[in-house]
Amino acid sequence: MKLNFIFPLAFAIAATVSGCKGNQNNANAKADSLKDTANNWAILPFTKIDSVNPILGPGRGKFIDPILKTQVLWEAKDVFNPAIVNRGGKIWMLYRAQDKTGKPDGTSRIGLAVSTDAMHFVRKPTPVLYPDNDDFKKLEWQGGCEDPRVVQDDKGTYYMTYTAFDGKVARLLIATSTDLINWKKYGSVFAKTDSGKYADKWSKSGSIVSTYKKGKVVATKINGKYWMYWGDTQIWTATSTDLINWSPVKMAAGEKPPVRLRSEALNFAELKIALPTREGKFDSDLVESGPPAILTDKGIVLIYNSRNVTSFGDLELADGTYSASQALFDKDDPTKLLKRLDTFFMKPEKPYELSGQVNQVCFVEGLAVFENKWYLYYGTADSKIAVAVSPMK
Repeated sequence: MKLNFIFPLAFAIAATVSGCKGNQNNANAKADSLKDTANNWAILPFTKIDSVNPILGPGRGKFIDPILKTQVLWEAKDVFNPAIVNRGGKIWMLYRAQDKTGKPDGTSRIGLAVSTDAMHFVRKPTPVLYPDNDDFKKLEWQGGCEDPRVVQDDKGTYYMTYTAFDGKVARLLIATSTDLINWKKYGSVFAKTDSGKYADKWSKSGSIVSTYKKGKVVATKINGKYWMYWGDTQIWTATSTDLINWSPVKMAAGEKPPVRLRSEALNFAELKIALPTREGKFDSDLVESGPPAILTDKGIVLIYNSRNVTSFGDLELADGTYSASQALFDKDDPTKLLKRLDTFFMKPEKPYELSGQVNQVCFVEGLAVFENKWYLYYGTADSKIAVAVSPMK
């Protein structure tokens, strides 16, 4: 993407000199950072399950598209970026699937697969959320429905935040279900805020703050409101009283953003940035919310995705690399950043992570507690789905 700021030559020279230092020293420093933080608040380490990965790839499912009125192979191109629900002792995966015919890169629909061991999945033959001849067709067609994240309320209703893409603009939408199969769409999460001021602006990746208990991911209020982290340039926050209608959190009078804003982020120049990008690091180019944020005794743990640009980022990572990290926010003030890892805890390294629709990508999005372990599901090179596991503390 084109950037709207220029980094001084001195910074580039300093980055080059820093990159010339011993790789072993850098590796040791990163390892020490992860080790120190693991004993404190972060969920670490995660181990990729090489014996089964990738756990899901393109499929042969057929579907009569209600808009085209013809049969399409709805998951024939790529599958990636899943949401995860532990329900009835099984793992339910709601994943993004692309066909080969839609524009610009294939129409995306949300499929469903179920597992009894969290690693081997059986797919439902048709998608469960997709563009239709409904009130939201103009937002979802022809790009589709992308990148779901799912939580439930204390009554058992499921809430899915997802991205609608019309081929030009991505918008954050929401839908509800009681069975994970039949979904009711509500449209933009920001439709009723400030007369819809933010509804038609580029927005993605809604991670609702939740309590992970007895396997369930339950949206949990803080000071009387639900909270959500969102965004894919910087990460902002929003609040809600009903999990459907959300209001972005704005900066206080006189407050300034912690980083210079890229052109895409200028649409939200008045909003308070919760997690900014960092020059010289793996998360230099963008940060993007991962799975539903985790409310703990020590704070709110947000697992997030990031993209690197070597000209002003981490010289040890390939240009454009998507890696994953974690940040900790105040449990009473979700906008207050307390700590964040100095480095990534996951990066692309397997062949199916390095090469695909988009190269060099590990994109984490689904998290579940299953049999006393954390299971983290992620998209690989925007082409397949893999899983990594961490023991619960």
